[in-house]
Amino acid sequence: MELNDLRIFQRVALHGSISKAAAELNYVQSNVTARIKQIEKELQTPLFYRHQRGMILTAEGRKFREYADKVLLHFDDMMKAFQDSASAPGSLEIGMVETIISLPAILSSFYRKYPQVDLSLKAGVTEQLVQDVLQFKVDGAFVTGPINHPLIEQYEVFQEELVLVSAEQTFGLEALLEKPLLVFNHGCGYRQRLENWLRDEGIVHRKMMEFGTFETIIGSVAAGLGVTVVPRSAVAGAQAKEMVRCYEIPEEYRVIKTVFIRRKDAYMTNTLNNFIRGMLPVPLRPEEHA
Repeated sequence: MELNDLRIFQRVALHGSISKAAAELNYVQSNVTARIKQIEKELQTPLFYRHQRGMILTAEGRKFREYADKVLLHFDDMMKAFQDSASAPGSLEIGMVETIISLPAILSSFYRKYPQVDLSLKAGVTEQLVQDVLQFKVDGAFVTGPINHPLIEQYEVFQEELVLVSAEQTFGLEALLEKPLLVFNHGCGYRQRLENWLRDEGIVHRKMMEFGTFETIIGSVAAGLGVTVVPRSAVAGAQAKEMVRCYEIPEEYRVIKTVFIRRKDAYMTNTLNNFIRGMLPVPLRPEEHA
């Protein structure tokens, strides 16, 4: 069994699909299928349940994935450790939720100090970005926190105030029963706060519309389609232009933290270390993760 076989297995396990793993790795499907069968032959046990819609790990497959992930993590860390140096240009792949208004200032400050770094950004919702960090798809991510996971190290960046945003001049809870809620996809921290608030108020809301971008949500709110909950800073411009109005929500749902997360057991490159040190010096204490 070769190291590359572990990487093939890892991608098939992640996607639950031979074709998706083959496309990501730029292999032909027959090669990926053959390597998976060879691994199962060497281990003398099936690692996947095959069905029409894809593949699901067996109990033995889940056990093997734990070992494969550890081996590949240590190998990749070893390569980074020997390739990394203070003078190397380096690269960073950073995830982010869309509504972090101060992120451009953070990135600009870093880029002025390290213009040689190849920096790329990926937008998403908190839940997906956490998975991207855990699966080594990004080096780190700005998400809604705190995050409670044993493999996640997190750094508090700032706190923000969530507000309910509407085009109406007045607002009451009864309006939540009449207007659609305009939200990001499942996994968004702001959406979760909104759902928690409604649940605690005993409001059962069936009018919910999902959008993929912040601009679409705010534009739809301004047009009177519905209401949403987002950080006040994110709608300051639209509010100043009187496109929307902001209303306070109950205090227990109002304050939300933005944290930067990375995988705790992954090798810390000089580039990532410089990025984090430029932001803030210390991670959240363990008791603050809960």
